[in-house]
Amino acid sequence: MKQKDFVFNIAILIFLNLLVKPFWILGIDVAVQNRVGAEAYGLYFAIFNFTYLFNVVLDMGITNFNSRNIARHSHLLSKHLPGIIILKFLLGVIYLLVTFAVAAIIGYDTLHFKLLFWMAINQFLNALILYLRSNVSALMMFKTDSVLSVLDRLVMIVLCGILLWTDVLKTPFKIEYFVYSQTVAYVIAALTALAVVLSRTKMQRLHWDRAFFIMILRKSFPFALLYLLMSFYNRIDSVMIERLLPTESATFEAGIYASAFRLLDALVMIAYLFSVILLPLFSKMLKEKEELGGIVRSAFSLLFFFSVTAVTLLLIFKTPVLNLLYDSHIEESAAVFTFLIPAIIPISMTYIFGTLLTANGNMRLLNLTACIGIVVNLAVNFVLIPRMQARGAAIASLGTQTVMAGIQTVIAFRVLQIPLRELPVLRALIFTLLLIPSVYLFSQYFEGNILISLIISGIFACLLGFVTRLVPLRFWKGWK
Repeated sequence: MKQKDFVFNIAILIFLNLLVKPFWILGIDVAVQNRVGAEAYGLYFAIFNFTYLFNVVLDMGITNFNSRNIARHSHLLSKHLPGIIILKFLLGVIYLLVTFAVAAIIGYDTLHFKLLFWMAINQFLNALILYLRSNVSALMMFKTDSVLSVLDRLVMIVLCGILLWTDVLKTPFKIEYFVYSQTVAYVIAALTALAVVLSRTKMQRLHWDRAFFIMILRKSFPFALLYLLMSFYNRIDSVMIERLLPTESATFEAGIYASAFRLLDALVMIAYLFSVILLPLFSKMLKEKEELGGIVRSAFSLLFFFSVTAVTLLLIFKTPVLNLLYDSHIEESAAVFTFLIPAIIPISMTYIFGTLLTANGNMRLLNLTACIGIVVNLAVNFVLIPRMQARGAAIASLGTQTVMAGIQTVIAFRVLQIPLRELPVLRALIFTLLLIPSVYLFSQYFEGNILISLIISGIFACLLGFVTRLVPLRFWKGWK
């Protein structure tokens, strides 16, 4: 795939996600928190992250292994699909047992378990969707995968919109309704993704094949281990807030962390979209021994431009942005926001260089670096959360992501012997040094009109990206 094709497919994927997911996060998700309150949403957020911690049991690394494997050997899809679907349902049962057992051990009560059951079902459905989509992207059907990537959120917007803004329920909106809507949306998305995959392959009869299960699990185990380790240092923060702080403040602080984390999560979704295309693309290029420098440079330029621009705008305009989103606790959220949002920059880099190492099969190195990430995250969280509450967790997250990005970048350049000149480091530095003071001046000059300030700042960032050649115009040539 040429650089212009890569940029084109990324553009389509991002465009569709920008049409749907910002409205989901800023319209529906925020509306739910404002409607049910910080404490109820904080409970939901903590349980959500708890269920996320055990996602490795649901996937066991199968999705990333499958994406890399089918991209290299597409003829294996019809052979592997029936067995892996059976295996996914088996892993789903094990996941439910593990999740409920650990929840009982750490003292979850009846209310926790009521939400936990449906949220665990949702995690299973989401994992199934991701596996089915990995086949679609591995077949280089990136436009179709772009549509599938937003389908569940689109259905949720319709369902939650009806529940939030009509009288169909005749009762106050509860956090449980939010969870049930997700379940319905995931079922619809999973069935649609399955139909797409079946349209491209001959489905063999579903059957129990113990030897096949063992073979797939053995090959995917390194991917599973990496997923487990990364899940812990990415999602343990809110769980630790709820467990380490006194009961009277735990759910409140978790809710404050969730309000700041929501925008980071939205930004991470955009960065993650790059890895959806990069993993099968890198895998195929490495197998065919193609030159990687151009794609790496394009991905770095686009993700650096996106992440630095987003961080600059959100930090300089953080108070009006948070006032626009939330009804209360703005000052507390802003304190967490300041440290949490910059984490999108190192996270973006891991979606390039971590994905590159995954495609190259350097799983042992990646798992070792993930262990370092867990140690750093737990150590900082144990020290800072009791002292600084949610703000301490945000600092721990930023520090962990920065360490991980640095290590993975160095390893990728050394292992794959990519020349450092492939990265436009000087252009990135000049772009950053010019962007930050300029946006600050815009915020002062247009003080009192947040919308105009943001629009002008965004346009200036785009022009600056072209002027500094961080995002060269040649990326966009030849699309027709």
